[in-house]
Amino acid sequence: MTQEPMTLYKLIILYMLDRATQPLTKAQIDDFILEKEYTNYLTLQQAIAELCEIQLISTETFHNRTQLMLTEEGKSTIALFHKQISDAIKQEVSDYLREHAIELRNEVSVTGQYQKVSSKAYETVLRATERGELLMELKILVPDEKTATAVCEQWQKKNEDIYALIMKELF
Repeated sequence: MTQEPMTLYKLIILYMLDRATQPLTKAQIDDFILEKEYTNYLTLQQAIAELCEIQLISTETFHNRTQLMLTEEGKSTIALFHKQISDAIKQEVSDYLREHAIELRNEVSVTGQYQKVSSKAYETVLRATERGELLMELKILVPDEKTATAVCEQWQKKNEDIYALIMKELF
């Protein structure tokens, strides 16, 4: 494989992260690039790893999701080289981000994690953020890992209803 296609894949990743209004998960970037058949999965993972290695992007893992964030150096890089991406690809990125805006936001702004805190309890931490600001955080102790997993999964599905109910009861 020549360096030129790999450079394009990296620029597309940087461009997506630059245009998104929140961090994107690795899976979201995978979905876009693989759906458009720009490259294969292994090459894409190599591009992401290389961007991390040279610190143009950073990662943060929550439970089972890895979020990718553009670093300051990554922002500078895409500002300099975005013209190397065709207008057609830029339009596809814009269309994807617009069409999937709600799913993309929910996937990174609503998180549920858990950890074992004693031999008899797991602590779940449920968070909702918007534009990087914490809206709500709930910590709940549960008796086992199965329950902790279920709580986190339900939070992903019902967070808006739970938030609305709490706000209604408080105000």
